[in-house]
Amino acid sequence: MSDLLNQYRLVRAASESICRNLASEDYVVQPVVDVSPPKWHLAHTTWFFETFILSPHSSGYQVFHPAWGYLFNSYYETVGVRVPRADRGNLSRPTVDEVYAYRSYVDEAMAQFLERNDLSSELEALVVLGLNHEQQHQELLITDIKYILGHNPLSPPLEVPELRSTQAVASELTEQWAAVGGGVYSEGVPASHKGFSFDNEHGAHKQYIEDFEIRRSLVTNREYLAFIEDGGYQRFDLWYSDGWSWVQETNAEAPLYWQKTEQEWMVYDFNGLRPVQPDLPVAHVNFYEASAFAAWKGCRLPTESEWEVASHKIQWGERWEWTNSAYLPYPGFSTASGAVGEYYGKFMVNQMVLRGGSVATPEGHSRKTYRNFFQPWLKWQYMGIRLVR
Repeated sequence: MSDLLNQYRLVRAASESICRNLASEDYVVQPVVDVSPPKWHLAHTTWFFETFILSPHSSGYQVFHPAWGYLFNSYYETVGVRVPRADRGNLSRPTVDEVYAYRSYVDEAMAQFLERNDLSSELEALVVLGLNHEQQHQELLITDIKYILGHNPLSPPLEVPELRSTQAVASELTEQWAAVGGGVYSEGVPASHKGFSFDNEHGAHKQYIEDFEIRRSLVTNREYLAFIEDGGYQRFDLWYSDGWSWVQETNAEAPLYWQKTEQEWMVYDFNGLRPVQPDLPVAHVNFYEASAFAAWKGCRLPTESEWEVASHKIQWGERWEWTNSAYLPYPGFSTASGAVGEYYGKFMVNQMVLRGGSVATPEGHSRKTYRNFFQPWLKWQYMGIRLVR
């Protein structure tokens, strides 16, 4: 189990590294319901290992605190009641120090468990699921911290070494398109795949696709600014009905973190507030905005099938890329029994699929079959736009 233990230690250390430059006050803030306090993420990912690995499988293990299952369960109805999601920011107690003590307690117990036991394939798979679950929360940690600081009136900078640098898009790339011939293609994780994948990727199946072209690069801030200046947020004809309602209800006029001054557009990132960089891929746009921009360009968003088929022809990994596909089960999908079955299946409604990964996605955590998903109005993740025609 030494390899698995080493992997466990690396993943756990990465979560704490993301938070190492936070002030204690930063750990507790919850500006909106979709953003969880950093302290909650650190505790919840620890609760996962305690609840699903140690408590049922490690003889003699004593939970760190009997009430913390109620505090740090996320959405597992099978496990029991929990603090409402919107109330996570009210948890001034336990303290940050107590949460870190909780992590140390569980990490020591997990180290002993992994060193002393020959795990069944099922139990080892559950540990690996826990590690991938924590990597998902590492991306959420970065984006939630950005939301917390980005809505602080001081726009404070923060060093986050785990966030990869965004690469500017060369101007000539914005004019390059890759052709994909129509035909029958396989979609999803094949049975021969080695390595981890989530259950919503399983069930490889055939998908017919018509001829299309996909742009090699992502849409840039420069292009999106042109959309804004051409009245994109005032033209109802570019928007889905729900999207136009969202524009009117929220008075939207730009991507998240953009601020208009008398001189220019500014944007908050972990460097603080600075001018929008025109050649960077646009980020923090929702599905409605991505679809409206595509319509303005005379294009559309790719389906997730098209994206997967074309993934070897494009540059991806800078932004989660909205697709025009609803998040639905693949043919043959079945929900696993128990709490693990609640991981993905019950969310397959009213959400749209994103593909690719982002600068906040941990190294090695993304793959071409990965199916991310969010409601169409959300945009606090590093979400961007890919065009097809």
